[in-house]
Amino acid sequence: MLARMTPDVETRAKQLLAQMTLAEKVAQLTSLWLHLEPGSGDFAPAQTAGLFGMDESDKWGLLETGLGQVTRPFGSRPIDPVAGTRALNRLQKQLVEGTRLGIPAIAHEEALTGFMTQGATQFPSPLNYGSTWDPDLIERVADVIRRQMRAVGTHQALAPVADVIRDARWGRVEECVSEDPYLVGCIVSAYVRGLQGDDLRDGVVATLKHFAGYSGSEGGRNFAPLHAGPREMAEVFLLPFEMAVKTAGALSVMNGYHDIDGQPCASSYELLTEILRERWGFEGIVVADYGAVWMLESLHGAAADDAKAAAAALGAGLDVELPAARVYPEGIPEALAAGSLTAEIVDRAALRVLRLKLRLGLMERPYVDEGPIVLERDEDRALSREVADASLTLLRNDGVLPLDAERCGRVAVIGPNANDAMALFGNYSFLNHVTTHFDEPDAAAGIPTVLDALRERLGPGRVSFAQGCFILRADAPAEPGAALLSDDRSGFDAAATAAREADVAVLVVGDRAGHFRTGTVGEGTDSDDLLLPGVQPELVEAVASTGTPTVVVLVNGRPFDLTGLDPATAILEAWFPGQDGAAAIADVLFGVRNPSGRTPVSFSRGAGVQPAYYNHKRLARGVPGMPAFRPLFPFGHGLSYTSFEYAELSLSSRAVPVDGEVEISFQLRNTGQRSGAEVAQLYVHDPAASVTRPVRELKGFARVDLEAGERRRVSFRLHADMLSFIGPDLHRIVEPGTIEVFVGGSSEDTPLQAEFELTGELRRTSENRVLLTPVVS
Repeated sequence: MLARMTPDVETRAKQLLAQMTLAEKVAQLTSLWLHLEPGSGDFAPAQTAGLFGMDESDKWGLLETGLGQVTRPFGSRPIDPVAGTRALNRLQKQLVEGTRLGIPAIAHEEALTGFMTQGATQFPSPLNYGSTWDPDLIERVADVIRRQMRAVGTHQALAPVADVIRDARWGRVEECVSEDPYLVGCIVSAYVRGLQGDDLRDGVVATLKHFAGYSGSEGGRNFAPLHAGPREMAEVFLLPFEMAVKTAGALSVMNGYHDIDGQPCASSYELLTEILRERWGFEGIVVADYGAVWMLESLHGAAADDAKAAAAALGAGLDVELPAARVYPEGIPEALAAGSLTAEIVDRAALRVLRLKLRLGLMERPYVDEGPIVLERDEDRALSREVADASLTLLRNDGVLPLDAERCGRVAVIGPNANDAMALFGNYSFLNHVTTHFDEPDAAAGIPTVLDALRERLGPGRVSFAQGCFILRADAPAEPGAALLSDDRSGFDAAATAAREADVAVLVVGDRAGHFRTGTVGEGTDSDDLLLPGVQPELVEAVASTGTPTVVVLVNGRPFDLTGLDPATAILEAWFPGQDGAAAIADVLFGVRNPSGRTPVSFSRGAGVQPAYYNHKRLARGVPGMPAFRPLFPFGHGLSYTSFEYAELSLSSRAVPVDGEVEISFQLRNTGQRSGAEVAQLYVHDPAASVTRPVRELKGFARVDLEAGERRRVSFRLHADMLSFIGPDLHRIVEPGTIEVFVGGSSEDTPLQAEFELTGELRRTSENRVLLTPVVS
């Protein structure tokens, strides 16, 4: 974990603060959104800021007074990394030499699926991260992002997303890791460690978002209110953030846009100060999600003017207004004059920013080398491929897979995502988030499609192609909210003919990521159903009805209702697998690689059962139980080309003190004919507690590679703290009683079961409770 703040940093930060005027303090709490101007080679204020109610100029003279942050200098338009680095160095020089105190700015960038800029590695999506069940692998991903960002002089990543998926209709599901808070916490904590490194002077500040409960919004609608009590908040939505702060030392948090019981997160003292700082010991800065301070006035109606919005946000503990100065420059002085804000609160926020800049080493190293910059190395691209390989999840297989390249005959490749490289990337990738706003016709050049990968595998003579349909209308307006889905079925006959003439059909369907309804999934792109978008369900039926064995490959950003895919012989879930995702798909289809992903979400039987997740309460099905409530594919599910056997479950004790631990071990054996990786999962259930408990909760997992016939003893060391919950008095407790234990390959496939007793008196846990279950085999 990153070293904590040193006394030297604190002393220097206070010395700087003591020299500052009010205007200089306010400047440290603001940002400018800048674009590189090709003609001058310098940065200028971006028109993009106007979308968030921001002024598009530096009318407050921040570049002469000082500046807290620079917003996305590399990730707002396609720019050459070397030109961007030179311009950012010149900007920092202007701040160092042209302002009274010479304080450089923090440059922040999006980094959800890689550093979002031209030339950087484009990794698979967070759903792929979750599907690997491999925190160490994801820490390596974040370390690459750290190195690439630091190479061009950027210091803060607006990632990872620590939201816990609750409703698949929500468009930002594709930015999330999982529906399970523990799995989310493990993955995002690893991401934080990789980004921030061992020494922040060479690291990148990680920003946990969106604090907190954003993903539980009403009806799965973006920005909508959250209806969750303090127990659900603590046990579900807050847990991943808590894990990342306490176990990985995350140094930035970004608020959610929503409100909780009428309190916007951007002005929640309970969230931003009492929980985050006073209880968890958070040492970093809280930054506004873009425009969130202004939205207290414009969207929430929770502030009458800039002064009240500034006072509410700063008073709650929100330090930096992003993405550009809108409320703080005038709102803070007005609030101070009105008495609704104190100078101490302004000083507190400015001091936090100064501490972070000192920890980053910005005062000593404000510039970076402008020499040749190569962001992506061969090993970085190989790592992106490794994540794709580990994440591909075989949901169903009636025996058609793996295909034999020598004997499978002709293959028909069909579908709207089969020959579209852009389909391999999520909304917050560089390609979909940036290049689509500019005239970049060759943005995806050199990135193989699934069709390319299969032709390379079999040769073009054995592979036919039929588009079948499109997801989006070719003539759809570019503005958000337009009717985008194509209803063109004219390609169905050609698709069916291609399937009939082939020995197997590979049907590649799913989503097209887009921002605010410019696609089918992504930020602001929520849905009222979970079917494949547009006419794709009919295409699946047209192809499968030919009788040709049909393999459906899903390239998508949310778990669909797949009940309509019953005729499919096999279903492979790829999510958004990134720049080498097509080759990874081909390798799994042909058995070059054994699929080893496990789904981090439940696949429900329709939008009507949403919200749907495995760790629900006993009565969540209703009375009588809704038949469709049981998922089609459960949390943790994934098939392999080999088989695994669980046996010999043992517990180190059947009586465990409420402050003790138990070792849960079992034998795992590969009973098949080829090597493979199994994800062993540990679940618990408290059958009789003082408050209602989930039917199952994930408390540990281990990704285990085994050769054919190999066996291994796997052990989880489960501490009683991991069984704690928020009791009737809203304090976290460990309660004596029976605990049921389940071990297996998914939340619904747990062949090993046992129980033990928690013994002793009811115990309140402390803030330094155990948050992880180590694997000790």
